[in-house]
Amino acid sequence: MHDLPALMALVAGALAVTAVARRAGLSEPLALVVVGLAVSFIPGVPDYTIDPSVVLLLILPPLLYSAALNSSTVGIRANLRPIGLLAFGLVLFSTVVAGAIAWWLVPGIPLSVALVLGAVIAPPDAVAATSIGRRLGLPRKIMTVLSGESLVNDATALTAYRVAVAAAIGTGYSLLAGVGLFLLAAVGGAVIGYAIGWVVHRVRRLLRDDLLESAVGLIVPFFAYLIAEEVHASGVLAVVVAGLYLGHHAPSGSAATRLQDRAVWGAADTLLEAVVFALIGLQLRSVVESVSTDFGPLVVAGLALTAAVLLARGAWVFLVMYLPELIRHRSPDRRPSPDWRPSPDWRHRVIVSWAGMRGVVSLAAASAIPTATLAGAPFPHRDEVLFLTFFVTLATLLLHGTTLPWLIGFLGVRGTEDYTDMLAEAEAQHNAARAALERLDDLITESEPPGDVAEHLRRAAQQRRNQAWERLGRSANEIGESPTAAYRRLRGEMLAAERAIFVQFRDNRRIDDEVLRRVMHQLDLEELWLSRD
Repeated sequence: MHDLPALMALVAGALAVTAVARRAGLSEPLALVVVGLAVSFIPGVPDYTIDPSVVLLLILPPLLYSAALNSSTVGIRANLRPIGLLAFGLVLFSTVVAGAIAWWLVPGIPLSVALVLGAVIAPPDAVAATSIGRRLGLPRKIMTVLSGESLVNDATALTAYRVAVAAAIGTGYSLLAGVGLFLLAAVGGAVIGYAIGWVVHRVRRLLRDDLLESAVGLIVPFFAYLIAEEVHASGVLAVVVAGLYLGHHAPSGSAATRLQDRAVWGAADTLLEAVVFALIGLQLRSVVESVSTDFGPLVVAGLALTAAVLLARGAWVFLVMYLPELIRHRSPDRRPSPDWRPSPDWRHRVIVSWAGMRGVVSLAAASAIPTATLAGAPFPHRDEVLFLTFFVTLATLLLHGTTLPWLIGFLGVRGTEDYTDMLAEAEAQHNAARAALERLDDLITESEPPGDVAEHLRRAAQQRRNQAWERLGRSANEIGESPTAAYRRLRGEMLAAERAIFVQFRDNRRIDDEVLRRVMHQLDLEELWLSRD
């Protein structure tokens, strides 16, 4: 699909659906998929086919990079075991299980092609799950595990996919060669991503220009992906590691760059995610039309594959990730406590096991399957693989998207970090303000500032120290409006009055638009500071 009007219609429609879904409190990915499905059958709507090169180069890297920038490196390190078991072990397990089911159910499909299908539908896309979890307030550990899984599992699946496709077209990879290729891709991608993150961080510090720093940040995901793929390493892992490194070191950069990056990548995420999920729904007509065989057996195979990947995830989460704890607690050399229960967070595991939505990466990988083997013969069962990939993707999105919010509410899984976070923030803010006041006293002894500058700075530090404690007290005891809240409300009204005067001066041609923009920037920064959480 290269028609510019059709592309603009897709973008505008996707953003409109996103806006309505947010206003109505609905799941944005689910709403976009459902609307896309309905629109695909309207006469005259063009065929929106997914171009795998566009998805894998222009859409996936910035989405992963943005997610990595906003991920907690500390949280990921603390949950390396569950994240690794999901992102590596579960993806390979799901590839084998789905491949075996497809080989059994699809008549005539070679085992190598069945494994290609298994690798394609193995990785969940956690964007939809994390958006639901964030809206419903899931515990931070669950969100960290799901986010960490989504950052890495695409790399695992795409590497396994590359090996399976090579075997299917006749390149002839052995199992040992496939393992070697996988390790090379993983280690090479991580090393390249770390190196790029290290270099970019130091280059941005040397630039000392917030606009240039943000501009450099915009090219990082594409740069990392292309370099890694050029040397046959994992471009996905390179992007993720670079994003994690730069996100972890962002506090040492400039405030202006952080503000700009947050706005730029937030807008990019909204746009790309809207387009991606709309495209999934819009694929229905073209995918159905591409299949020339009987739909009956394919639908049965699609249902079986959907059940297989769901059961594989549930079995993996509860057996592989849960049994070691059970064995440790019941081992003879460890006496279990009388009130021991089988895993206090079993409900968390239920949520993780049910967050297995597939996404656009699966469709892009299926679309990128070669049309012919090395011998020149058509790639066997290519259309069936594409149809089954779409079936599983759509089925998991609709199933999990409609039931996951209900399941979260039914199990009563809610995050309890809000009060803990406020308590930790209040303590940190208290110590930070004390350090600031001590530094102010040192500076005053060296050189007394003019007027009442020192007193203003002292009051500002005291106010920041009190803000976190006031929020903590208001949250815990539901007291009335705090002094800080009153200050924010009144100062907000004053800022609105100031803006009105500046706009009036501009309209009366007493100041230029350039002057207005400069003043508005200062007022906007203050309002942003007032409205922060």
